[in-house]
Amino acid sequence: MLLDSASLYFRAFYGVPETVVAPDGTPVNAVRGLVDMIAMLVGKYRPDRLVACMDADWRPAFRVAAVPSYKAHRVAPAGGEEVPDALSPQVPILTAVLEAIGIATLGVIGHEADDVIGTLAVRHQGPVDIVTGDRDLFQLVRDDKPVRVLYTAKGMRDLPSVDEAEVTKRYGIPGRSYADFALLRGDPSDGLPGVPGVGDKTAAGVLERYGSIDALLVALDGPADGLSPTVRAKLLAARDYLVSARPVVAVVCDLPVPAELDDLLPTQAADPAALVALSERWGLDAPLNRLLAALSRAR
Repeated sequence: MLLDSASLYFRAFYGVPETVVAPDGTPVNAVRGLVDMIAMLVGKYRPDRLVACMDADWRPAFRVAAVPSYKAHRVAPAGGEEVPDALSPQVPILTAVLEAIGIATLGVIGHEADDVIGTLAVRHQGPVDIVTGDRDLFQLVRDDKPVRVLYTAKGMRDLPSVDEAEVTKRYGIPGRSYADFALLRGDPSDGLPGVPGVGDKTAAGVLERYGSIDALLVALDGPADGLSPTVRAKLLAARDYLVSARPVVAVVCDLPVPAELDDLLPTQAADPAALVALSERWGLDAPLNRLLAALSRAR
């Protein structure tokens, strides 16, 4: 099980009231929420291995170079990511709690959690569950392995399981074509412009015909072959974008991550003394006890 950690702790922050505070009054709603999410996931899905994947760089330079608008709307006036004031101080607490429990965390300099997830999903030989609210990771689903997304966009109860058939059902495209689909139609949430005048329906039709951006680009170099003149003109005008923006959408799946990760699901706290200290300082007894109980039952 691979956790898109930022996706989850943002959801926890907005889903748990800020009135949930530590003994000193510090908000810990994101911490408590994330711990409870992990307890639920472990209890329900019982993964053998678990990695909390981190954004070492939320807006990598190579993606900004390809599309300068990439996540530009999320940049704070002083630079860096715009994060609620009450959330930023909780991230180090979250990291310390995960470390004390013994849950593996991994980020790679210059890359987003998506890229860590892609690399680990491709490398692992068995089934993989990706827990995220980010549709970009639909591009990783594979029915043959299988790799599926447990999609959190509508909450943590009864998580939809997104596989290739579900991608096809939702978007009318081949199951592994989500990245090309997003490239064509754009994604405002990431500042990805897409091809002007091409929406979901046209993007799906193009991929149903050609299967991939690579095949589309080859076809655009040849004679007209069934595309309407209007759509063909739009795609030709956006040819440079379709080539240059692909690194923005495509998840990197070959990062230099450690050959061996200590990612076996722990059955007890890795550092009990540190966990007790964190629990007492931040008032986390109840959620940590729930997570430790779930871990003890899962293996």
